[in-house]
Amino acid sequence: MMVSVLPRFYPILDTLALTRRGRQPVLFSEALLEAGVRLLQFRHKGHFSRQMFETAQTVAGLCAQAGAQLIINDRADLAALLHVGLHLGQDDLPPALALRILGPGAPLGFSTHNAAQLAAAHHEPASYLAIGPVFSTFSKDNPDPQVGLEQIPHLRTLTTKPLVAIGGITRETAQSVLRAGADSIAVIGDIIPDEITRASVRARAAEWLDATR
Repeated sequence: MMVSVLPRFYPILDTLALTRRGRQPVLFSEALLEAGVRLLQFRHKGHFSRQMFETAQTVAGLCAQAGAQLIINDRADLAALLHVGLHLGQDDLPPALALRILGPGAPLGFSTHNAAQLAAAHHEPASYLAIGPVFSTFSKDNPDPQVGLEQIPHLRTLTTKPLVAIGGITRETAQSVLRAGADSIAVIGDIIPDEITRASVRARAAEWLDATR
């Protein structure tokens, strides 16, 4: 079940970014949950091997034990198998079709990148909508054009659904994004400390939780 209120801090665990640093998603997830994270996205853009599915399954179990909501990126079939939420992009399965796989009431996020997409997405059966990139980002090979902080107040008026801002947001800029109208901030790059240990990830998550209060 989706957490009743969308947390202001929404960390995205990017498996490729961690693999490049020689770290495993399970340890990273454990540290985030220990810090108090209650919403976590598992983002895997490559081939979803049996081993990667087992990793996602472990992370799903950790989230369940911590009372946190797990969201799987892109894959409605895997989200249904794991009984977790799903986040879709513009080129993925349409939200209405995804819900036929997940079942009614399943947590479902939907990414948008401009005003037209956001206005159209308001009518989709999504639990929340994401908008971005707000700032320059290096987490995608071919990022969409920057939305810009100054556009957030207008974009906020286009939907009554919870709005998640994403893209290049740091602990220093988090409050300005929230004040502009975002309900939550999704983070990929800035949740990964220079030296990845359980303690350092837990500390970085605590900094983010503090920055988004």
